[in-house]
Amino acid sequence: MARKNLFDFFDKSRTGQVVSLPVSEIHPSRYQPRVRFDEGAIKELSASIQQNGLITPITVRQTEDGYEIIAGERRWRACQLAGMNEIPCYILSPDENQAAEMALVENIQREDLTAVEEAKAYVQIMRQAGFTQEQVAERVGKSQSAVANKIRLLNLPQEVQDAVADRKLSERHARALLALPAEKQTNAYHYIEEHGLNVRQTEAYVEKVAGPSRTHRRQKTRGFTRNIQIGVNSVNKCVSMIKKMGIDVVTETEETSTDVRIIVRFPR
Repeated sequence: MARKNLFDFFDKSRTGQVVSLPVSEIHPSRYQPRVRFDEGAIKELSASIQQNGLITPITVRQTEDGYEIIAGERRWRACQLAGMNEIPCYILSPDENQAAEMALVENIQREDLTAVEEAKAYVQIMRQAGFTQEQVAERVGKSQSAVANKIRLLNLPQEVQDAVADRKLSERHARALLALPAEKQTNAYHYIEEHGLNVRQTEAYVEKVAGPSRTHRRQKTRGFTRNIQIGVNSVNKCVSMIKKMGIDVVTETEETSTDVRIIVRFPR
């Protein structure tokens, strides 16, 4: 599905006919990436809706058991809290892949998803639609490496992921922990939380915990950073030439603490 088609759906929702639907027939999207909602903000929105009504209708699609929200779950929750029996809605008819994309894009555009929620949303849409990281990145307007780095957070222990999801631990803190072996990550998180370390202090602490072998490796590779970038650029140029030949190849790039991995996929 082309990127522009996704936004064509949103354009239709802005200009289409508004229909009032019973609250009881509307349910959250199965593709909703957000798992935590700010209850205080919803209460404030509910109070505003009680005073002024719902200014922007929510967007839904019809399903076998009613209507599924595509965009506007916060507004739907606030309307419920305000005691409304019906909600103004735009009704669209996207397929499963489009519905998943729309839920993801709508939430990312709000820029308040946690890093873990965003990572899980990327993985979900990759499984749902069979997309590569590069294709997901194109659709959400991010670089492929940014998508890959988010997804790497899902390699952390569940307790650490929960801390990121609860905004107790920043994404940069969490990414620093990825440099440690899995069995040391949880204890390191506890130390960071207990001592209130900032990102720079966390990186220094992680390097200390990782031991001298990692420090030596970093010192050894630091001087080769420019050469690595030259190599990456050379691969990208080769891929560009292959695409000009009409071969639809896709690449995935992942940066770890020890290397840069580039996967080039050729269609059969």
